[in-house]
Amino acid sequence: MHRCAVLGSPIGHSLSPVLHRAAYDALGLTDWTYEAYDVDEAGLAGFVAGRGPEWVGLSLTMPLKQAVLALGEPSEVARIVGAGNTLVFDHAGGPHHVENTDVTGMTAALSRAGVATADTALLIGAGATARSALASLAPLGVHTVTVMARSADRAHASLDPVAAHFGQRIEVIDWAAVPAVAPAVTIATAPAALEEDTAERIAGLSGVVFDIIYDPWPTVLAEAALRAGGTVLDGMDLLAAQAVDQVRLMTGREVAVEVLLSAGRAALAARREG
Repeated sequence: MHRCAVLGSPIGHSLSPVLHRAAYDALGLTDWTYEAYDVDEAGLAGFVAGRGPEWVGLSLTMPLKQAVLALGEPSEVARIVGAGNTLVFDHAGGPHHVENTDVTGMTAALSRAGVATADTALLIGAGATARSALASLAPLGVHTVTVMARSADRAHASLDPVAAHFGQRIEVIDWAAVPAVAPAVTIATAPAALEEDTAERIAGLSGVVFDIIYDPWPTVLAEAALRAGGTVLDGMDLLAAQAVDQVRLMTGREVAVEVLLSAGRAALAARREG
């Protein structure tokens, strides 16, 4: 038996088990299991240390993405953004591998939406997910990023080191402001909803709007972007794309993102109907 799981606190809302089990079914991996465990920061190290040789990998959600970095060898991108969402066990005495598939997942989701290259972006929010978004934009060629944030000082402290690594220029504007230059891509990473008038003013600036929320959906920004005729991505696009990379890291097998999107959207629909 090969065991994997998602950890976080709270964890009851997580759709990761649905996605990973769908991947195992599609790949014919009948001896793989994937569960969810409510684990907080204080319990993370003990949980990891207590896993036996049947354990292959863990997905990490809030509030564990920073704490996991100390429990293995972070990849370069996980170290740069200061967050990991994947731990692959090494039971041979070496360090566990810590990766951040949110970064590659965002890039893959944008590419799937037709964004092959871009030079400018609007980033809404300035926390850990925003750092991952910055890193995800680098392979697309984005060199100038406007950031909507409530505190310019906190935004620069969080994002400047990541931007400097990737050669990006950051401009921070007020939460209710509008970028001076229309961005090629907009990524919303903040859990707080935008005011409707602000959403309306920025929704049509980009051809592609990526709002990482998936429940409740649609967000104010997503509705405004759809009315403006743009392409809209949601949090399920990210969750499925990053899970494709997690499945590959844990099983060594590739699964089509459509398999995970279908399973995730079906589970969301059932949750809303219930």
